[in-house]
Amino acid sequence: MNNNELLELAKKAALLAGQEILKIYDQDFTVTLKDDLSPLTIADQNANTIIEKILTKSSIPILSEEGRKIPFKERKSWSRLWIVDPLDGTKEFVKRNGEFTVNIALIENGIPVIGVIYVPVTKVLYFSSKEGAFKKYNNVTQKLPIISNRENFIAVGSRSHKSSETKAYFDSLVQKYGDIEVISMGSSLKICLVAEGKADVYPRFAPTMEWDTAAGHAIVNFSGKKLIDYTTQKEMIYNRENLLNNWFIVS
Repeated sequence: MNNNELLELAKKAALLAGQEILKIYDQDFTVTLKDDLSPLTIADQNANTIIEKILTKSSIPILSEEGRKIPFKERKSWSRLWIVDPLDGTKEFVKRNGEFTVNIALIENGIPVIGVIYVPVTKVLYFSSKEGAFKKYNNVTQKLPIISNRENFIAVGSRSHKSSETKAYFDSLVQKYGDIEVISMGSSLKICLVAEGKADVYPRFAPTMEWDTAAGHAIVNFSGKKLIDYTTQKEMIYNRENLLNNWFIVS
């Protein structure tokens, strides 16, 4: 499969997983806690099953938050892999605020080359490849960023993970730009807002994993923006031995 075919495969997987998630969203569901105390629902698990079944057709290995835990010695030789979060923003799903996504990325030699993010509640699809980054809604596809004429500086932060470091960073932006607007948002939608041009910056000074950022990183990169590792001051790379991300800034 070439990368255009792989992008279509990832889009199909995200859409079908999103449909399954919505079925459960509209019902009563049980929430359990994983070892790290993050929530898990049957929606996470069912969506993962659907995505893995579809992506397996590509013969490219899959690293998923809800899939098999794969030791680094097994995956370190992978030049290509899918990185998947079948339900990013489970806390938002449980709160039923709609701010959750399906994230699928294709990584080549540590770099995200395809990104797909689907928002089941709004049916917005973000996707990217070397052709660019795009947003599809109501059968209308727009290239990102979508140019806006706003003059105010907008920062976006996490709805469920606020830190004192993030507040300090926002305070530094006020010193630099004067009055700024801060938008709270869940899941990888924060990265999408920067890619779309609706926000100028997204600082993340709290824990995330590779599957939280890989798809959004591809989308933001192909929209002409960057996701910079705060520790290395370089673009974040993927399929590391430690899947826990450093802090980062999207702008």
